[in-house]
Amino acid sequence: MNSDTATHESVMSASVTSQSVTSRSGTPAIEIEKVSHRLGGKQVIDDLSLSIPSGALYGLIGPNGSGKTTTMRLILRIYNPDSGSVRVFGQQGGRSDQLRIGYLPEERGLYPRMSVEKILHFFGKIRGVPDPKAEMKRWLERLGVEGWAGKKVEQLSKGMGQKVQFIAAVMGQPRLVILDEPFSGLDPVNLDLLRDNVKQLRDEGTTVILSTHDMEVAQGMCDSVMMIYGGRKVLDGTLSEIREGYGGPRVRVRFEDGQAPPNDLPGIGHVVTTPTHHDLILDDLSKRSEVLQRLAQAGPLAHFETVRPSLHDIFVDIAGDRATSNPTPASDFRASNGAEA
Repeated sequence: MNSDTATHESVMSASVTSQSVTSRSGTPAIEIEKVSHRLGGKQVIDDLSLSIPSGALYGLIGPNGSGKTTTMRLILRIYNPDSGSVRVFGQQGGRSDQLRIGYLPEERGLYPRMSVEKILHFFGKIRGVPDPKAEMKRWLERLGVEGWAGKKVEQLSKGMGQKVQFIAAVMGQPRLVILDEPFSGLDPVNLDLLRDNVKQLRDEGTTVILSTHDMEVAQGMCDSVMMIYGGRKVLDGTLSEIREGYGGPRVRVRFEDGQAPPNDLPGIGHVVTTPTHHDLILDDLSKRSEVLQRLAQAGPLAHFETVRPSLHDIFVDIAGDRATSNPTPASDFRASNGAEA
């Protein structure tokens, strides 16, 4: 057994009953307070505080190496923080298997020579599912893989294997499910199927933490989102709070001949250029009419609108700004609810 599989098994071995999960309430499922953690002499988590409501679908985003995986492992009790506290359903201590947590790691960990039904039955038994055969059958049918039950894991496509791994994580109705890049490599049909099932888990009362690099997925699925960068929280809130609280309004323009906008427009903080358009970030919305007039004088406009930044726009602005060693102060990235970096 390799180390990834062993770690996966230790986390998956949750003592789970088939009772209904607690519905969404005001009590946080996860409370992280002033946590710092070092790995190999490097500060990977730096004074992180975070609260995740019970029954929420919570997005965890950030560039590679930002601290997402370490944060998940702190929640799972794989790591203990150097300082600060991590409480899961009110408990600061205890093993993850006592807290009814399901975990889908980015590094998949199924036994390749076991059949799908045997491995799912195995996970069901070690997690205390009263009738693992019935639970396995229910999930295989729900994800449309019942015809693969007798196949060995090594015979599965990447997408099929991913769905089986997902079932292993959610069997027995865990109170908390942590999904690390669950949609990687899926075709559009299976992507929609798995997305729908993740949302259904949330609707049934399960708290779901979703780590993803896909901003469209996070924006389309999550109730709230936290962005971590360099081990520090730089965004935290609902999507509407983040979009309202981040930066200024922007004007999206496209010229018919594809030209760039003039570089001396009034009230423009900076310009974000994409293959299809230019976003002009306004420091002063009152300058919008004057900007439009100047743009019309510069050339024939094919498109002009005032837009709010998408989560993708915000992610690129923050990560790109900091990657070029010109960091914007963390206070600029607070959502309107006052969440701080």
